[in-house]
Amino acid sequence: MNVVPDTSAVVDGRVTERLDAGEYPDARILVPEAVVGELESQANEGRDSGWDGLAELRRLADRDENGLAVEYIGRRTTGDERSAAHEGDIDALIRDLAEERDATLLTSDGVQAEVGRAKGLTVDYIEPRGRDTESLRIENLFDETTMSLHLRTGTPPKAKRGAIGDMHYETIREETTTDDEMRDFAHDVTESARSSPEGFIELEEPGMTIVQFRQYRIAVARPPFADAFEITAVRPIVKTELDDYEFGDELRERLAGRQRGVLISGAPGAGKSTFAQAVAEYLSDADYAVKTMEKPRDLQVGPDVTQYTELGGSMAKTADSLLMVRPDYTIYDEVRKTSDFEVFSDMRLAGVGMVGVVHATRAIDALQRLVGRVELGMIPQVVDTVVYIEAGEVHTVYDVTTDVKVPEGLTAEDLARPVIRVRDFETGRPAYEIYTFNRQVVTVPVGDDEGNTESGVDRIAKSEIEREVRSVARGDVTVDLEGRDRAVVYVDDDDISYVIGKGGSQVQELERTLGIDIDVRTHDERPSTGGNNGGSAANASGPIDGAHGDPVRPEVTDRHVTLPVDGHVGETVEVRADGDYLFTATVGRGGEIQVSRGSAIADELEAALDHTAQVTVLPA
Repeated sequence: MNVVPDTSAVVDGRVTERLDAGEYPDARILVPEAVVGELESQANEGRDSGWDGLAELRRLADRDENGLAVEYIGRRTTGDERSAAHEGDIDALIRDLAEERDATLLTSDGVQAEVGRAKGLTVDYIEPRGRDTESLRIENLFDETTMSLHLRTGTPPKAKRGAIGDMHYETIREETTTDDEMRDFAHDVTESARSSPEGFIELEEPGMTIVQFRQYRIAVARPPFADAFEITAVRPIVKTELDDYEFGDELRERLAGRQRGVLISGAPGAGKSTFAQAVAEYLSDADYAVKTMEKPRDLQVGPDVTQYTELGGSMAKTADSLLMVRPDYTIYDEVRKTSDFEVFSDMRLAGVGMVGVVHATRAIDALQRLVGRVELGMIPQVVDTVVYIEAGEVHTVYDVTTDVKVPEGLTAEDLARPVIRVRDFETGRPAYEIYTFNRQVVTVPVGDDEGNTESGVDRIAKSEIEREVRSVARGDVTVDLEGRDRAVVYVDDDDISYVIGKGGSQVQELERTLGIDIDVRTHDERPSTGGNNGGSAANASGPIDGAHGDPVRPEVTDRHVTLPVDGHVGETVEVRADGDYLFTATVGRGGEIQVSRGSAIADELEAALDHTAQVTVLPA
C-alpha cells in the first residue's frame, strides 16, 4: 500500500498518528518533495506550521530506521509555485504524484479531499486537529495585576505589574526560558488563534506574528527580524466607564452635542486606550454608530462596535470604506504617522466624529502634531478637544477654537491674524495661542509662565527680531526687550550703519515688519555684557545653573546640526545661545536633537557657533 500525505496531513502529525493506530500496515509512505519545499519555506519565514511539519518528517525518519518504508518523490517546487500555494498549484502536484503511484492521498484539507475524489483518487480525509482554546499556556504567567508579559529565550520571564500609572517591570520566575518552551508557547498562541472564533492572526510576516486572542494582544518575534526568540503579551487590566473620570459629565455632554474631533494623549502606559474604550462604550450606549480603526485591533469594546484594521495594507482604504458605512464616531487607535493624521483629518472634515489616540508627554504636544500636516486654519475643525491622560486619570482637557485677532502680547493692529486659541476646559482660561509669526508657526504659552520673567511671546519676539536683523547685519546680534512694544538691538560697531540704513530707512522697515520700536546700539553699550561682544561671563565655561540650562556642543554635518542632550530623552527642552531663546524641541530616543541644515533654526544655530556663543538646553 502506498500513501501520499499532503502538507496539511504532515503539519498536523497525521501520518505518525495513522501509523500508531495501525491503519497502514506494511505501507510505503511517499512524501512529495513539494511538501518538503513548502514546509522549509514556512519554517524559514518563522511560521510554526513549517516547524511542526519538519518535526513530523523527523519522526518518520526515525521510523524509517526501524523498518518503515519512507521515500521522497517528485520534484521540488519553484519559488513562484510556493508563493501561489493558495491557488492550488502545490496541491495539484501532490495529487498527480498520488495518481502516478496508485497511492492513497492522506489529507486534512477539505478542498484537497473533494478535488482528489473528483479526480478518482482514493482519499483518506481526517478532520483538522481540534484544539482546546479555553485558555493559553502563557496565561499561567499572568496574575490579576499583570498588564504585560515579556518572554525571551535564555532569560527569566518578566512582567509589568501594578496599577495604571504605577507599573513595575519585574522578574516573575527564576528559571530561564528555553528555546523549546518558547516554541511551545508560540505554537499554542498561533494555533489557538487560528482555531478559535475568539482569536485571529492580525499580522504574519517573516520573523513577526501578531495575534489577538480574547483580551490578549500577543507579538511573537523571531530571528532574523529580532536578535532572539521573543514573545510579548499585553492585556488591559481595567475596564472603565466615562463616569469613572473627572469631567465625565462635561465630556459626555460635549461628545453627545455634536460630532467632535478629539485627541486623547498621554505617555505610554498612561491609560489612553482604556479611556478610549470608555468613550467608545459611552457613545455606543448613547445610540451612536461607532467603529474603530486599529492596527493591531486590541481595544476591548462591546459587540455593537465593529473593529476595522488596514484594508489592503492601507488605513486610507479603510477610511474610504468607512465613509460608505457613515459611522457617527470612529475611534482611531494609534495616530502616529503623517498618513494617520491625514486620514484622521479627511474623515473629520467629511463630518465623521473622530477620537484619536496619540502619544504625547504634554497636552499641547498632541495638538502640535497636526502643525505642518494640516493647514493651520483647519486645525480647530479637525480637533476641537484635547484630553491628556496621566496615571489613568484625566489630567487636562483643552478646548480648541480659532479667532482673527492680534496675538497675545503684541500690539500693532496690522499684526491681526488667524489665531488658534487653546483654553483650559475647566476654567475657560487661555493656555496657548498658535499662529503664524513671520512665516513660521509658533506655539506661545498665554498667562502665567511659571514665574519666568520672560514669557513665551517675549522669546518668540526676540527670536524673530534677531532673525530679521541678521538678514542685514554681518556680525553678532543680541536683543533685549523693553516692554511689549520696544526692543534694543545690539550689533557690532561696523554693522550700525547697515542696520539703521540711509536716513533710518532700514530700521524703519524692520519696525514696520515686526510692529515694534527698535533702538539700535553697539555691544559695548549693553550693560549686562561688560563689552564682551554679547557673551556673559557666567556662560564662559563649565556647567551653569538650572535657570540657564546645561551647555551642549553642537555637531555640524552635511545634512544636520546635531545637539547631544544626554539624560533628557523624550523631554521637551528650550535651546538657547548665550542665554537667548532659539527654539523648543523634543529630545529623540538617541539622546539628541537634529535640525536640518538650510532651515531657519539651523541658520541661527550656525550663526551662534560662528560667533562662539555658548549653546545651552533647559527643560521647557
